[in-house]
Amino acid sequence: MHDELQTLNDTFAIHGYLTFAAGPAGLPMAEIHSQHAQALVAIQGGQVARFTPHDTAPVLWVSRACSYAEGISIRGGIPVCWPWFAQHPSDPQQPFHGFVRTRMWQVRGTAVLEQDMVQLRLGIVDDAETLAIWPYTFDLELIVTVGPTLQLELVAHNTSNAAYTVGGALHTYFQVGEVEQVAIRGLEGTEYIDKVDGGARKQQHGAVTIAGEIDRIYLDTSADCLIDDPVLGRRIRVGKANSRTTVVWNPGAEKTRAISDCEDDEFHDFVCVETAKAQADVVELQPGSAHMISLTIAVEALASA
Repeated sequence: MHDELQTLNDTFAIHGYLTFAAGPAGLPMAEIHSQHAQALVAIQGGQVARFTPHDTAPVLWVSRACSYAEGISIRGGIPVCWPWFAQHPSDPQQPFHGFVRTRMWQVRGTAVLEQDMVQLRLGIVDDAETLAIWPYTFDLELIVTVGPTLQLELVAHNTSNAAYTVGGALHTYFQVGEVEQVAIRGLEGTEYIDKVDGGARKQQHGAVTIAGEIDRIYLDTSADCLIDDPVLGRRIRVGKANSRTTVVWNPGAEKTRAISDCEDDEFHDFVCVETAKAQADVVELQPGSAHMISLTIAVEALASA
């Protein structure tokens, strides 16, 4: 691993901005520092694990009981779910949320952009193991840009000779002061599938509030979501493009106790607001074509704080 890290640093490190180091369990991590924020990205899974603008609390949540190990997704941050979201559409034996979030990605490039923003490009392609799970060739790229905001672009290229359907999500875990006191705005009037209520279709009235387990797939929405957090005195703006599905999830007290890599009390500390391609929002990729979804996270003052 030392040699691999040395090669990464020799090839891609940017003095004063970006270095590669061994994280927990020796997993390679990109450590990003700029005048705006700090960030941490796990090369395994292409998973952003930290985004902290200066003088703010961490924006992303990671469990205290998180398992850092080869082949296991980090519980928190922004897991990349692809090429499907949740269960495979026809085979429940396939990996939940696809297979790229537990595999090692490749570093493809780094740069310092205008206004002191730092960019990291990661990629992953098919191999014998992925083809055994999902019989298609692909090139998937994640572009992470750290500045006053955190921007992610997930670009899927169909490198095969046949069309195929893909879904997925940028499954973001947001740090909050107390989940039962947050209000999520931007989904008012939107139809959703309530997975806690057996998949019943409902309509959102007012802001989304959380008083127990919540697992909702909001349909046909491209709106920004605003996470108003009175305990931390801030608003997190979650913007997106080319996604018309938003998922809101928190396991609640009972489900959290059954999650091995999450402490029993941690459901208080996070909410997932996910930029997704699911249900009717999946996309058919033609041979040689590409599709991109993007996510932008910004921290704003909460007027009532």
